[in-house]
Amino acid sequence: MTSPASLESLRDVISRHGLDARKALGQHFLLDPDITNRIASLAGTLDGRHVVEVGPGPGGLTRSLLNTKATSVTAVEVDPRAAEIIRELSAFYPDRLKLVEADALKEDLTTLCPAPRHIVANLPYNVATPLLVGWLRQGTAWERLTLMFQLEVVERICAQPGSSHYGRLGVLAQWCAQCAIVMKLPPGAFSPPPAVWSAVVSITPHADQPEPALFKAMERVTAAAFGQRRKMLRGSLKGLHGERLLAETGIDGTRRAETLSIAEFDSLAHAHLALSAKS
Repeated sequence: MTSPASLESLRDVISRHGLDARKALGQHFLLDPDITNRIASLAGTLDGRHVVEVGPGPGGLTRSLLNTKATSVTAVEVDPRAAEIIRELSAFYPDRLKLVEADALKEDLTTLCPAPRHIVANLPYNVATPLLVGWLRQGTAWERLTLMFQLEVVERICAQPGSSHYGRLGVLAQWCAQCAIVMKLPPGAFSPPPAVWSAVVSITPHADQPEPALFKAMERVTAAAFGQRRKMLRGSLKGLHGERLLAETGIDGTRRAETLSIAEFDSLAHAHLALSAKS
């Protein structure tokens, strides 16, 4: 058997399999090993960790993850063409690389490997945000998430109150985790190049995570508050008995959602949960 050190180049693998990136799948491949090695290193120490990668494509990042001391790498791929490439790669790492052919949006990734778990992925752009929200709901299950998104999405995840990027996604993410932009990449780093810059965000869940009912309450509050962000809170939260929520939390109803801190949204979520329990 050929050794991993003499693996076929990614470009040759792509050519042999006819793996063209498909817009419908949000695919943009990373082929430069210097970049994929850097992303793997940004995940921090992976010694003894089990890594889940979503959308491995031709396996560039997969190879870099396998070059770390991660105990295992589980690649989740919905595209059967890319899955065949990962299946070939697994022959070189039979004890460490596992292929799961599935739609990550429909799969509970926590069932694929034991803790401690990391997610490291260059996410398909068309499903990246709903994937992240789903993983935030499982905050206790993940030690860290190191994820590639469009730069605009990463800016939203890390945005501070008062900024133009601050919104529902940033509130949810920062409520559950410490978030930081750790790398930016120009379109030319990908094949084919996307229309925009991309970035890697490091997301480390807090030790204390909200219960599922409180998470749902936060989702409702942020959806209402930012769904009509030009409105004052007394208007945007009206459907959630906003006057009572604002009175309970002491938040001025003439303010707008983008001015509220994470702590203030936390207060609103708790108040909404308590009010729902009484009704």
